[in-house]
Amino acid sequence: MTSRPFKQVDVFTPVAYLGNPVAVVLDGTGLSDAHMQSFARWTQLSETTFLFPPTPEAKAQGADYKVRIFTPGGELPFAGHPTLGSARAWLEAGGQPQDQGVIVQECGVGLVRIESQQGRWAFAAPPSQQRAIPEDKLSALVQALGIAAHQVIACQILNNGPEWWSFLLDSTETVRKLSPDHLALKQLGIKVGVAAITQHEEVPSSLLISRSNRESRAFAGRASNANSSVMADKEPDLEVRAFAAAIGITEDPVTGSLNASLAQWLIGSGKMPAHYLASQGQALGRQGRVHIQQDSQGQVWVGGDTVVCIEGQVALD
Repeated sequence: MTSRPFKQVDVFTPVAYLGNPVAVVLDGTGLSDAHMQSFARWTQLSETTFLFPPTPEAKAQGADYKVRIFTPGGELPFAGHPTLGSARAWLEAGGQPQDQGVIVQECGVGLVRIESQQGRWAFAAPPSQQRAIPEDKLSALVQALGIAAHQVIACQILNNGPEWWSFLLDSTETVRKLSPDHLALKQLGIKVGVAAITQHEEVPSSLLISRSNRESRAFAGRASNANSSVMADKEPDLEVRAFAAAIGITEDPVTGSLNASLAQWLIGSGKMPAHYLASQGQALGRQGRVHIQQDSQGQVWVGGDTVVCIEGQVALD
């Protein structure tokens, strides 16, 4: 067995163990598809990545490394939290970008640009294709989710590499209380994303200060860096959950690809502003925070904090 450098990175959180972990094998050279898939099943994480030198063609276009992304059930052409987690692991292992402050990742959807923005890395969301959910599938999906038709505000199939059948629901309470029939979703062979817009209430400033101080103290003992206060400073604008039994994951803690597609859909349709904060993972005891921003050219950026939780060597042949 060959000993290969390895890191496990928690993504979309400044506080270790509250985000979505990704396993990163920093040298995948010589590994077969079968060995990579087998290791991804063994980790039992939503995604495991393997890094390689970029292809000559991609390197000529600025690529710094190539990544292959595996779930327990198969390979993905792109995924969000593995993109940010792999970039963090690559940098900590001594990776040097061709351009300072910019990382270019080669993956199944092509080249993905990752930039340092406001103290955290963010990736440029690949273009998301959108189409309507067929009427003959809609009722079965609603039933599998355990909701009523009137609770669906809008729905759309979104695809930026991974495909998510996505629902905007009537309230964050509806999203948080969902208890889907995962077997039915698996049999449908569909990955489902759900979201609801937070209805912010006016709160007296004295209560906000008190709550912020209380939450900051609660997180102080668990903070891994100075950004931990972010989790207490701002209420999320969107509540998100992701169900992917079709690829062996009943619920994903925090999902970059889904949030990227949701942002393009919801900003483009005027339902969300150009800059917002999404929350995901509460049902699994996580507190993921996804920072969304659309720039003046219309490009959506998806950012999040990252924490390295495990590093060492892994035996893989």
